[in-house]
Amino acid sequence: MSAARSKVVVRVATFADAPLILQFIRELAEYERLLHEVEATEADIRRDLFGENPRSFCEIAEYEGKPVGFALWFYNYSTFRGRAGIYLEDLFVRTEARGVGAGKALLRKLAQRCVDAELGRLEWAVLNWNAPSIAFYDSLGASAKTEWTVRRLDGEALERLAAS
Repeated sequence: MSAARSKVVVRVATFADAPLILQFIRELAEYERLLHEVEATEADIRRDLFGENPRSFCEIAEYEGKPVGFALWFYNYSTFRGRAGIYLEDLFVRTEARGVGAGKALLRKLAQRCVDAELGRLEWAVLNWNAPSIAFYDSLGASAKTEWTVRRLDGEALERLAAS
C-alpha cells in the first residue's frame, strides 16, 4: 500500500456531517452536469440519514484528515438470491483527491459490509458518458448489466399513477 493510500480513512457519517453531505451531493451534481436538479436540503439529509427511521446511510472518506468523498447508500433486496444487498446511490471523490484511493476505500468499506452481513450484492448505476468512472469500476471487477434498462417514475408521472 502506498503512503498516500494509507492516509485515506473511511468513517460512518454523523448528524454533524449533513452540510458536508449536501455539499458533496452538489459537487457530484455539478460534475454530472445536473446541479439544476438538486432539490435536497440539509433538513432532508438529517431526516433520512439520521432521523428516527433512517432510510439511507453514508460513509465519508478523509485524506490527511480532510473530507474528500462520500458514499451514500441504502439496502435493497434480491428476490432471486433471497438476500438483501446494498444499492450505492452516490459515490463521489473531489477532483483534487482522485487517485489517492478514496473511491476504492469507500467501495471496499461497502464490500466489507456486504460480506460481513452476508448480503448478496453491491450495485450502482453510472452515467454512460462517464468513462473515467466506468474504467475505475471495470478495474475493480464490476460487471455492467447491459441486459437491464433502468426505468423511473417521478414528478407528474409518479403523481398521476398514484392518483389513478
